[in-house]
This record gives sequence, C-alpha cells and structure tokens, in this order.
Amino acid sequence: MSQIRAFLAIDLDDDLKPKINKIIREFKKTNANIKYVDLQNLHFTLKFFGDIDTEGIDLIAEKIEKVIKDFDSFNIKIKGCGAFPNTNRIKVIWLGLDEDKILKELHDNLDKEFNSIGFDLDKKFSSHLTIGRMRSAKAKDKVKNTLDLYDGIDVGTMEVKTVTLKRSTLTPSGPIYEDLIEFRL
Repeated sequence: MSQIRAFLAIDLDDDLKPKINKIIREFKKTNANIKYVDLQNLHFTLKFFGDIDTEGIDLIAEKIEKVIKDFDSFNIKIKGCGAFPNTNRIKVIWLGLDEDKILKELHDNLDKEFNSIGFDLDKKFSSHLTIGRMRSAKAKDKVKNTLDLYDGIDVGTMEVKTVTLKRSTLTPSGPIYEDLIEFRL
C-alpha cells in the first residue's frame, strides 16, 4: 500500500503573483532568516491530509464532489499582511482575505465530510496565503516594520473557480507540488 502526502488547495491567480513578489522583495530587504514560498507554490490550503494511502484518494474525491456541487465560483479579495502566531513571535508571514465567509463555509462543509471518513476536524481555520516562514529571530524588528507597512495592503481580487487535490513531495530545496485532481465549482 503506497502513501502520499496530500492537501486540498485553491491556487493563486497568476496575475496577482507580481504584486505578491513585490511584497516578498520588501521582506527580503530585511535580511531576516526567512524561507519564502516559491511563487508557483502559492495557494490557500483548505485541508492538509498528511500522509494518506493512495487507495483513499477516490473516497476523498467523492467527498469533495459532494460538497462542491452546492457551491458556485466566488471571489476573494486578498488584503492585509500579518504573522502567526503573532508579531512578537513570528513563525509564518501571511497575506489575508478581506471577506472569507464563502471560503469558510466551503472549508467547514468539506471538513465535516472529511471527518466522516476518519480525518480530524481542523481546530481553527484561518484563510491565509503563506508567503514565508521565519527560521530565527534575526532582524525581527525589521520584519515587524515591514509587516506594519503592509498591514492593510490590497493585493487584489481573484475568482475561485476550482479546488485542487495536490501531492506534496518534500525535498531539501523545498516542497514539490503535483496536481492530482482538479474540481470545478
């Protein structure tokens, strides 16, 4: 029985990537020890499954199909920049959403279905786009200043038309994502 590391995601529209790249370049100027997400890997995670048996992919796909039939495509507005767990202990640098009611509803409905086949419910869903992970406290004050600078940044709006089940292969140079199944809303 073979296993893969998998997650369900919404890919970022290509036309928003130049603006996000500009924000990343500002963080790079801080010389902080941050591992940035490659632009082609930017996504909103709806569910991280971890290691799953490949035989379970069909069952996961059935649950996704069951939920998304109740959803039409919708817009999300990427706005604001922040850090997890907070700006005093920065681990993850993210871009947020202005209004994510439909996205949260989609997540919650999917999460219930995934729970019915043995996956744990997510403790707290926070819709965000991870742009980097801070590896040490080096230049933390400069990073905080940059976070303040982009606190209310309006990146733009994109239409969510698909969700994608992805495989993640971890490598020393970073993860490699492979689309397994794309589901249209």
